[in-house]
Order: sequence, then structure tokens, then C-alpha cells
Amino acid sequence: MAATVSFPLPSAHGPRAVTVSYARRGHGEPLLLLHGIGHHRQAWDPVMDILATERDVIAVDLPGCGASPGLPDGLPYNLTTEVHALGALCEALGIEHPHVAGNSMGGLLALELGRAQLVRSVTALAPAGFWTPAERRYAFTVLAAMRRAARSMPLPVVERLSHTAAGRTVLTSTIYAHPGRRSPEAVVAETLALAQAEGFTESLRAGTSVRFTDDVAGLPVTVAWGTRDLVLVSRQGVRAKRFIPQARLIRLPGCGHVPMNDDPALVARVILDGSR
Repeated sequence: MAATVSFPLPSAHGPRAVTVSYARRGHGEPLLLLHGIGHHRQAWDPVMDILATERDVIAVDLPGCGASPGLPDGLPYNLTTEVHALGALCEALGIEHPHVAGNSMGGLLALELGRAQLVRSVTALAPAGFWTPAERRYAFTVLAAMRRAARSMPLPVVERLSHTAAGRTVLTSTIYAHPGRRSPEAVVAETLALAQAEGFTESLRAGTSVRFTDDVAGLPVTVAWGTRDLVLVSRQGVRAKRFIPQARLIRLPGCGHVPMNDDPALVARVILDGSR
């Protein structure tokens, strides 16, 4: 079941209340799950039940995504705000130093939380920030095109396409290597999430100046990349390993940019192994 929690964040105009929607299940050490830009917490549904057998799993809708409202005036969509918000979220939920796993932008946030020593382990699936300028421009062009397509399609068209494997390929093959495995309901929901994400444009704009070039010292780090990633090409994983030399670098054979749906068992094992 989904829940919400609110907490104050400082801004130039005084404290502002931020509200975040999340789903929580399982028992064990806490594990925070962070999705990518324009996505929502349901991206983690394929692995939630597996992870919940060993972890207290908290899947978050980042501010301005999914069921979480946008950030209030005075709070920009940038890494500093997002990291502060996630730290405040953990404090509000009574979670101290969780494990964290993130995908794409969520992977970058997971690494930032690790760099700030706010978590006990990091698993980053195709994290943003290890691009060259040309690779970043390509990725942002792809993401912006996906957003335009999602916003331009009437809901009946999305629903009709979602009910065939070919239609799901049209809608989601950019992020999934096996789009036909995604359920029609999930495809409709994530297309709407992309179209309606309040924070998309500002987050994308803030990302133009982002590169992750620091080490993450003192805690276990896993970086995993799908071999069929069409958004952030897998050679960026090798670059990540150079910046974070102690990290485990893992290939996810046959997986796309959002690998949780392509191979749930493999991705869950990578996350659990990284958090042990």
C-alpha cells in the first residue's frame, strides 16, 4: 500500500514542506529504491517481492514524479535538493543509514547519498553522470523525445497499444530490452507518469552540468549495466569503475536501461549481494 510523508526543507524563502509518496514492505535492514527521471516507484515492482524477503524495502516516488507532488517554490530540482529531501525522508521514516539502490537518475542520487555517507551500501543500475558531453546530449535527446511522445498520445491510443506486444514495444522499447514482458497496465501507468512528471523539464535542465567524478569511499558500491542499454551506453560503466575503483562492476546480459523488468531475478540478486 502507498503512503505519504511530509517534511520541511530549507529554502531561500524559509522552510518549505515537501511531500513524498512511497510504498514499503518486507522485513530486515532498510533498502531505499530510487527510480529514474520521469519514471515512478512502480518501476521496481518486478523485484519488490524478492527484495522484501530479506529487506525492509521503501520504493520512493521522487518529488515531482509518480504520486509525489512537485517541489514547492524556492526549491530547485537539482542534486543538492534531492539528496537533502531523501535524507529528510529517511529521518521522517525513522530510517538510519539504509542501503540504497537506484536506476538512471536514481542511480546517480544513490551514489550522491553514498558520497555524503548517508547510506550503508550503494547499488547503481545504469547511473547517470558518467557520460561524455556527446553521450549526455544523446541521452537527453532520447529522453526528451520520449517525453514529447508520451504527452502527445491520447490515453485511448496508449491503452490500445499497451494490449499487444508490438504496441508495448512501440511505447517502451527505448528503456526495456524485453518490452513485451511488461504488463499492459504497467505500460499505461508509466506512460502517464512520464507525461505528467512535474519535475521532468527542470531535472533534465539541471542535469546538463552534472558529471560524477568522485570516489565513494568507505562503503560497498555496486555498479551494474545492461548490455542492451539504449539510453546510457554500457561503456559508461567502465568509466564509473575508474572513478570508483573499489566498486563491483557487473554486466546485466540482455537487459536494457531499466533492467528490473528485463531480468528481475538477476537484478534482485545483484542488489541483495551488494547490500550484504
